[in-house]
Amino acid sequence: MDKPVFTGSFTQQEPIPEAAIEAAIGVMRSGRLHRYNLAEGEVGEVALLEQEFAAFTGAKYCLAVASGGYAMSCALRALGVGPGDKVLSNGFTLAPVPGAIASVGAEPVFVETTEALTIDLDDLAGQIRQSGARVLLLSHMRGHICDMDRLMQICDAAGVAVIEDCAHTMGAAWDGVPSGRHGVIGCYSTQTYKHINSGEGGLLISDDDEVMARAVLLSGSYMLYPRHTARPPVETFEKVKWITPNVSGRMDHLRAAILRVQLADLPRQVARWNALYEVVEDGLRNTAGLQVIERDPKEAIVGSSIQFLLPGAAPETITPVLRGCAARGVELKWFGAKEPVAFTSRYDSWRYARPRSLPRTDAILAGLLDMRLPLTFSTGDAAQIAEIIRDEVGQAHHQAAV
Repeated sequence: MDKPVFTGSFTQQEPIPEAAIEAAIGVMRSGRLHRYNLAEGEVGEVALLEQEFAAFTGAKYCLAVASGGYAMSCALRALGVGPGDKVLSNGFTLAPVPGAIASVGAEPVFVETTEALTIDLDDLAGQIRQSGARVLLLSHMRGHICDMDRLMQICDAAGVAVIEDCAHTMGAAWDGVPSGRHGVIGCYSTQTYKHINSGEGGLLISDDDEVMARAVLLSGSYMLYPRHTARPPVETFEKVKWITPNVSGRMDHLRAAILRVQLADLPRQVARWNALYEVVEDGLRNTAGLQVIERDPKEAIVGSSIQFLLPGAAPETITPVLRGCAARGVELKWFGAKEPVAFTSRYDSWRYARPRSLPRTDAILAGLLDMRLPLTFSTGDAAQIAEIIRDEVGQAHHQAAV
């Protein structure tokens, strides 16, 4: 009997909403795509997006930029991080995070990972003492949020400024506080596979007047910063405008117009992602050889991807799972492979960073599998996908035990 095969695409996103398409056409017809190219009395799509995203997160200020990676490097520069400085970050993250640190000439200091796929807070406290680093670029990797109350206690006590990489947690929260609102700066991505889609793009939020003034200037505002509306008072810019370089990374009106419509609909989209996540998670629970990642009740998640572990499984067991699922239309990514594939590079792949042994992280990544959950899937699709994974893992686990 032939095994069921899933026929959906793991890379196909939903179409851009018609209202967003109409807004984009309006921008193109105006010919005014640059954020500072405004008609008399016009606020502009970028400034409006910044206002709306600041309100969405509860932040005082927001800056729209060219990418999530740019948002992180801009945040580091705005905090004064430069060549030779050490910046703490997760051992389990994606390449743009250490890339942002390296882009300002700083040195990543990687921190161990827990089985919840979050930063190890005990190791973080130790690395703060050993490294002397005064900035943490915290990655909420694949949407997993650590105990933010304890993390902030550790960092505040040590005088460590926290930048939150929220590329995977736009719309998520810890104990009722939106992701990105615990640290000095929150950074977000609007790349195609993130929670609102402009192809590329990013957002940066903060309540700190001087930090945001520096970020606006860094983004390439020239002396047009009064045209920003989700910004600090104009007099704040006078303190820093002569000493802050222009590292251009602005967002344009076209992308902002596309994003504003999607942002307004994000809570509904979050509920749809979480429905898919719950179906897959429930379908995988109690599978022999498979461990579901348990989420803290204080996490309000956005289930746009799901991860699970095959703890203790050898590569000879994991590889047949990957091949079997792929043959049945289910695309899994493995963070334990010897060579990075697509986005699965990890801390020992980034050889521009000083090497550090992370044995606990290595043990977790060795059995870590990852899967996107695009909103083009239905809950029925999610159930079929879970059944396929469960079948293939069960078969491989049985063969390994024989």
